[in-house]
Amino acid sequence: MNQQLADNGELRPPKPRNEAVLEYAPGSPERAALKATLARMSKDAIELPMVIDGKNICTGHLEAARVPHNHHYVLGHAHLAGPAEVSAAIAAAANAWPDWSRRSWRERAAIFLKAADLLAGTWRQVLNAATMLGQSKTAHQAEIDAAAELIDFWRFNVDFMLRIYGEQPLSLPGIWNRVDYRPLEGFVFAVTPFNFTSIAGNLPTAPALMGNTVVWKPAAAAKYSAHFILQLLKAAGLPDGVINLVYGDPKVVSNVALSSSSLAGVHFTGSTTVFNTLLRTVSARTYRSYPRIVGETGGKNFVIAHSSASVDAFATAIIRGGYEYQGQKCSAASRIYVPESFWPALRERLCDEIASIRVGDVWDFRNFMGAVINEAAWRKHDAAIVEARQQNDVEVIAGGRTNMSDGFFVYPTLIRVSNLSSRFMTEEFFGPIVSAYVYRDDRFEEMLRTINETSQYGLTGSLFARERGAIAKATDILRHAAGNFYVNDKPTGAVVGQQPFGGARASGTNDKSGSIWNLMRWVSPRAIKETFNPPVRFPYAYMGEG
Repeated sequence: MNQQLADNGELRPPKPRNEAVLEYAPGSPERAALKATLARMSKDAIELPMVIDGKNICTGHLEAARVPHNHHYVLGHAHLAGPAEVSAAIAAAANAWPDWSRRSWRERAAIFLKAADLLAGTWRQVLNAATMLGQSKTAHQAEIDAAAELIDFWRFNVDFMLRIYGEQPLSLPGIWNRVDYRPLEGFVFAVTPFNFTSIAGNLPTAPALMGNTVVWKPAAAAKYSAHFILQLLKAAGLPDGVINLVYGDPKVVSNVALSSSSLAGVHFTGSTTVFNTLLRTVSARTYRSYPRIVGETGGKNFVIAHSSASVDAFATAIIRGGYEYQGQKCSAASRIYVPESFWPALRERLCDEIASIRVGDVWDFRNFMGAVINEAAWRKHDAAIVEARQQNDVEVIAGGRTNMSDGFFVYPTLIRVSNLSSRFMTEEFFGPIVSAYVYRDDRFEEMLRTINETSQYGLTGSLFARERGAIAKATDILRHAAGNFYVNDKPTGAVVGQQPFGGARASGTNDKSGSIWNLMRWVSPRAIKETFNPPVRFPYAYMGEG
């Protein structure tokens, strides 16, 4: 067992603040450093072993990590797990648990605070470059994700942890009541997506910070950046076995992990369909404790303008909210509702700006968009655009081009839909396809109610209006339509500590990553009552005669 020295003093870690986002302007030192790192990391394909109990595990069963915007280029070869390797990862987590779950919060916090400082320094461009190469993010999108947001997660989570520990009960004279926030018994299974390196870094580390041990299965399309996240954590001093990284077929890995009686929790971000399957699997099995299930899933996110809105602000929100990172954000603007009075001006503005958007290799910093993540995504979006051109109630207004010769490119596409029940207004495409519906100005309230009822999701949404009455009405009617609601801003870009992120309905459990509520899910409180002068006889005063 880990032996620790007593800390005599009320120790406080540095107060967190949001990491500054670097601009990467021409001539800036960060631009030069990032380009040099891209050049170095692009030279040779590397081996991507699993990491179980701190050891590199190579199975010889390989899967290539390719560059989406140049799919002929291989970044690395990942060794995939079979059932034996997943079982070994679970065993390693179990072996690490007795020591890690008893370590002081100060020691655990120090590791992740050091990881944040390493990422803010020498590791910044490594993780940015890995995200650009492996996930086709532009320099700006990589910076706000792989650097700034992940740094924020690691720093703010320590502050959230201490706020939880500080929540203590009332103690009356002669009694000391306290709550021990215990780690969960067992391991946490972290399943992370391809689209945010910060989420991939946060989902395994948030439970680990609270004293849990983890089996981490990253998305197949984000193996490359996952490799560097774990290397960074090891450099920060993360002990062996606390987080065990396994690559592999999702069904193979999940079947073994969810079959273990020691499963204590699932931290998931991904599709609604996969999460529903996971829920059904867990509900049909018996575990030592009821597992904590935390999931953030899909969205069909709305943006509605009132007739009092700024056309310019609305147009900018659509471009940035709908097309940044190729629309591959669960929060991306997907369906927009436009007042008839300014549709002509908005249409002209959007068509002009969409035509000017550069799409291509993210190494060229002039490009606003890269490629979608893989061939399956490309084919899905290509088929949707073909379908849109064939339907009578759908009009392709701008964009609509695709190209897969060298990279999986889908160009920004705007369509107009006249049928509110069209799947272009109800289903998530997870790509750069934005659907617009034009409504009569006097039907604003009716449109708000339609938005609330149209989609199964409830993740993000935004309203553009300058009239306070319209803002108040939309905030009320759309109260349950979005877990993150924005007024006069795009529905993307939640910042840790500022806009806790998550939604309900088919968008997940709304446990709000980047907040105290998420960390609360990874502890099991124990109430302790200590009586200083316990009674020594059983009778009560009321039992006396008289």
